[in-house]
Amino acid sequence: MLAAAHSPARIVAIIVAVVGAACAGVRDDFGVNGTDGGRGGQGGGASGRGGSALPAGGRDASSSQDAGNCDDELRAVVRDFRGFDLQTTSGTLLKHPDFEYAVEDDHGIVMSGLGVDSKPVYAGGASGTPTTHSQELFDQWYRDVGGVNIRFDVSIPLTADPARPSVFVYDSDLFFPIDDMGWGDQYQAHNYDFTTEIHFNFPYRGGEVFNFRGDDDLFLFVNGHLAVNLGGVHPAEAGSVDLDAQAANLGIVPGKTYRIDIFQAERHVTGSTFHIETTLQCIDNIVP
Repeated sequence: MLAAAHSPARIVAIIVAVVGAACAGVRDDFGVNGTDGGRGGQGGGASGRGGSALPAGGRDASSSQDAGNCDDELRAVVRDFRGFDLQTTSGTLLKHPDFEYAVEDDHGIVMSGLGVDSKPVYAGGASGTPTTHSQELFDQWYRDVGGVNIRFDVSIPLTADPARPSVFVYDSDLFFPIDDMGWGDQYQAHNYDFTTEIHFNFPYRGGEVFNFRGDDDLFLFVNGHLAVNLGGVHPAEAGSVDLDAQAANLGIVPGKTYRIDIFQAERHVTGSTFHIETTLQCIDNIVP
């Protein structure tokens, strides 16, 4: 979606929203690995360490994380969709109905609780929502579906802000991680129409804040609870999570390790903004 002007300094963005790692040697490259197919790119640089869901009450923060077992990048799964009909030698591949469709805010797309499979649960019902059509089509956004989407594993580096200690940033007003890949750019300036999925564990010590700015949809869950809802197709919008202020609603207490799950969608030309700014000190990536 068309990007809006930057918000003030502490805003941070979507696509995922996220988190910083207090580890040395933050990379300044943007790594992408993937191949065509319903589930391509599994062996790329963002393979991650794996991981599993945490118990509902979290677990004690690991001393290994304090010892430096932290990632200095976000490991994301990006899925490419067709926003326009694609002509091939064997016929026409139809666009996905939810992409390049309606343009408006839409905060009723997902339920407030994460599903048992660590995916967002569709809330639109049989009639859909202003920018989506059905549960069947929405469930394809963050799952590998042959012939519908193409998966890529992507690394998003986090950089320490030299002017602000303990603040980590990723900032792009041209977030197009899979240009000329997947279904291709489809006669556009970039490869629009994709989703991004990120999962990681973090030790909650108290005082952490992260901010986001981006377009289009962004759904961020902390400990399985929806904390940021920027659903819909729109210019860049801002969202923020103050963990201390929202601790009771999120069911979190300092000294425990919890999980953050982020789901973003870029569903309309012609811009793609992804700005992340956080004071989280350690992240442990989980790649689905």
